[in-house]
Formats: sequence, structure tokens, C-alpha cells
Amino acid sequence: MIFDTDVLIWYFRGNQKARELISGVSYRDRQVSSLCVMELVQGCRDRQELREVKDFIRSNIATVIHPDESISEKAIALLEGHASADGLRTVDALVAATALREDDTLATANHKHFKKISGLEVRKFVL
Repeated sequence: MIFDTDVLIWYFRGNQKARELISGVSYRDRQVSSLCVMELVQGCRDRQELREVKDFIRSNIATVIHPDESISEKAIALLEGHASADGLRTVDALVAATALREDDTLATANHKHFKKISGLEVRKFVL
């Protein structure tokens, strides 16, 4: 399962449902896009929060997937089809393209931007 940034943010905020979602997935099946890691790092307010994010990723996420040419090309196609109509943004397109390329489920609370993407399996995270 690929976790979107919003699920990880809720985890760090202490949300029990986010913690259960992540812990309910076998460690070896937990994945995240490097873009989500970047978003988490960008949101850190100090060095302590940065350490917590790095420690969490190192200890709880088996695979960090970095966008490559195939992911980028798919993301461009997704933006062409969904940016204006569905509000899909660049990072969301790259995360969706990652899930499609990996043939994996995307766990997100932001399912409205992803719901019309053909072939993308979305697991809705609800608070």
C-alpha cells in the first residue's frame, strides 16, 4: 500500500485511525513516494520534528519510491486529463502515477482528486 502525505500527517498528529491503517499493513508492503517524504520534511517546524519524520520513515516504511521517467510521463498524462476537471495537482499526479506503476493501492483522505483516475485503486482514509 502506498500512503499519501495526508495519512502520514494524521499519524504524526496522533490520530488513532491513521496509526491503525499503517500498522494494519504488513511492513514489507508499506510504501511512500519520496515526494510525500519531501512534503513531510517541508512541514517540519524544527530539528526535533525532522528527526521524528526521518526516524518514522526509516522504521515504518519499507520502500520509498522515487519518481522516474515512467512515473513522470504517467503523471503528465494524468494532469492533462484531470488537472482542470478534477483539481489534480502535480504532487498528487506523481503519487497516483507511482501507485499505478507499482500496481498498488493508494491510501488517502484526499480521494476526491483521485476518484476519476482509471485503474487506480484508492483506499479512502476517513477521520
